[in-house]
Amino acid sequence: MLNLQTEYLGLKLKNPIIVASSGLTNKVEKIVELESHGAAAVVLKSLFEEQILAESAHNIAQDQSFGYDVHDYISNTYRNQRISDYIQLIKGAKEQVKIPVIASINCVSDHEWIDFTKMIEQAGADAIEVNIGLLPSNHEISSEKNEQQYFNILEKIKKSSNLPVALKMSQYSAGLANLIKKLSWTGFVDAFVLFNRYYRPDIDIENMKLSSSGVFSTPDDIAESLRWIAILSNVIEIPIAATTGIHQGSDVIKQILAGASGVQIASTLYKNGPAHIQNMLAEMEDWMFRKNFKDIESFKGKMAFEPNHNTVAFERIQFMKHFGTPE
Repeated sequence: MLNLQTEYLGLKLKNPIIVASSGLTNKVEKIVELESHGAAAVVLKSLFEEQILAESAHNIAQDQSFGYDVHDYISNTYRNQRISDYIQLIKGAKEQVKIPVIASINCVSDHEWIDFTKMIEQAGADAIEVNIGLLPSNHEISSEKNEQQYFNILEKIKKSSNLPVALKMSQYSAGLANLIKKLSWTGFVDAFVLFNRYYRPDIDIENMKLSSSGVFSTPDDIAESLRWIAILSNVIEIPIAATTGIHQGSDVIKQILAGASGVQIASTLYKNGPAHIQNMLAEMEDWMFRKNFKDIESFKGKMAFEPNHNTVAFERIQFMKHFGTPE
């Protein structure tokens, strides 16, 4: 009997497949369906600090006849309603499913989330994923100051509750491996999720407008997280989950071979439906049977980076003929 169980954030998962924070996880009935098709856990649709602030400001701008006190009231009322709706989503999901329910918050600052994190814990969430969208685009801000945001946000969140904390982070850093290692030492993080998939801008050349490129990931997008998980999994002691570009069971296998404890999927479910989780699990079981692996731990990290080993190609960034230069 094959055993697909794994451990992530201190949670026992029946398999490595977690449904990522997305529109797939914004309603209880959707989460129930995902569980029925084999999902091992779900990360709820994120509550975006930036969106709350923007929408609150928009509502206030609709009527400038009120004074500042009323504007503050409108802002706080809107914020509290969004949070209340999110708390109800957590409670409803926990009542209906047995799999872990991981809350998600998307942060742009370190001052908003202490009270909210406490409410998430009281609502019954099993863990919290902190999605920190760090795009170092301001040329006036140093890399050190940018990256300090991770430490500031995580410290406040970790100190405000006892929930396990996963950090879903950006790959933008001149010293990414060192940054992740230092974050792992803080005690503020219980797992990493690599990496954020950002909005990707494009330009409509006919109408001279900014537009968006593809929303969904493609199988080719797996390479970035695969590289860094392989490089880091032997360096840090806390779990890593892979996300972006994971579309088939073979992709899950690759990430586990690189050292991931689990994977997060979304785009492939939008394209293929929730039942595709069963196909991915079947593909994993078939491969494990053929390779004579009886459980996940038997092959986890077998292809992780090791100096002077055949995995050294994970550190290669230039093409060479031996590594696939197009002729």
